Amino acid sequence: MSNEPKSSTKSRRDFIKKSTILVAGSTVAGNLQIARAAHAYGDEVIKIGLVGCGGRGTGAAVQAMNTNGDVHLVAMADVFEDRLQGAYRAIKSKHNEKVKVTPDTMFVGLDAYKKVMESDCDLVILATPPGFRPLHFEAGVNAGKHVFMEKPVATDAPGVRRVLDANKIAKEKNLCVQVGLQRRHEEAYIETMKRLHDGAIGNIVLSRAYWNSGGVWVRPRQADQSELEYQMRNWYYFNWLCGDHINEQHIHNIDVINWLANDFPVSAQGQGGREVRNGKDHGEIFDHHLIEFTYASGMKMFSQCRHIQGCWNSVSEHAHGTAGTCDIAAGRIWDADGKELFNARGLGRGGHQQEHHDMFADLREGKRPNEGDYGAKSTMTAILGRMATYSGKMIQWDDAINSDLSLCNVDELSSLDDDAPLTPDADGNYNVAVPGNKNTVVL
Repeated sequence: MSNEPKSSTKSRRDFIKKSTILVAGSTVAGNLQIARAAHAYGDEVIKIGLVGCGGRGTGAAVQAMNTNGDVHLVAMADVFEDRLQGAYRAIKSKHNEKVKVTPDTMFVGLDAYKKVMESDCDLVILATPPGFRPLHFEAGVNAGKHVFMEKPVATDAPGVRRVLDANKIAKEKNLCVQVGLQRRHEEAYIETMKRLHDGAIGNIVLSRAYWNSGGVWVRPRQADQSELEYQMRNWYYFNWLCGDHINEQHIHNIDVINWLANDFPVSAQGQGGREVRNGKDHGEIFDHHLIEFTYASGMKMFSQCRHIQGCWNSVSEHAHGTAGTCDIAAGRIWDADGKELFNARGLGRGGHQQEHHDMFADLREGKRPNEGDYGAKSTMTAILGRMATYSGKMIQWDDAINSDLSLCNVDELSSLDDDAPLTPDADGNYNVAVPGNKNTVVL
């Protein structure tokens, strides 16, 4: 898909709830902050700060600067110097004239995010491992910054609640909040979903969601690493940082079904485990999950994600109704007799770029979309699924979202020499959840 914005985003805006609340502050400083957040940027330069300089953060910064108008990168932060420098070179190779970062606005360390919040950027891109997202989002909102944050937005229920609480303040301040669930910005998905909501296949009783693939990278332990640094470098395999691959990747498909339902599940039960990805470098996460989610309407979602090579792969979502079926990812709808009613062929994809076109267009027009609530609740849906597969029990939404089980107090981390939230045994293996075992605690 072209990097040029679509000529119309009306359909997207029909589906994405706008935050238009403007609350008067009790102090002059508060009033000034709200006024700053509410104005239309028009042709002004929009200054961005990047927190988290891995591949996704690098890509998001480039995509932000691909949008119409001047978008300048003015500050960068990462725990690791090599990541920051690599991102700087990659971004500058794409947008040399728009990179205004100097050595004085490049920050390294666990507290580096604070420096970006103190900079004069208008918007922060949050792309660290998701375990830090609630802390960084709260800091961005408190600093009066517009926020683009990658999904998922947390790894445990306390983190989800923290994001929801901070998002209330974001709405009061009339801040833009966008979450990287980019399918909601793709024309093909939007037009398919519109037809499903309009009853194209009747009452939807069953849905299916898949992220089955061969898996992701492994970053082996280095001799000079502390335990905390090792876990942060290999963050995908530790729940306090990633939340398991059901949360980090499969959230995309889960979110599509939540969008389909215009709701979130009331319960979940499932199973999973570690069939092939069970070495010392694989931390504590499972390599497969299968969950049955139930919604208040009675609709079921069968959710499946797997990281095992040599198996059937699919990244897709499907709906089954009383009058037909739909392959949502492919954008195809059939009636009960198998006659094709709709095909999204030729409609826009490229959501990773489109979400930035949409966000910056809104900012320039003075509009303030807010995706924080559904981003947090779709994250919680994935966490609910993990709770079900780890425990082997039926888990209720209300019990899950009100859980006080915190995987890590990231606020207290100040140095890579700090103790990690979990440690391996004498053989180098980490404790792994066992369904049905009384020592497996999920709530």
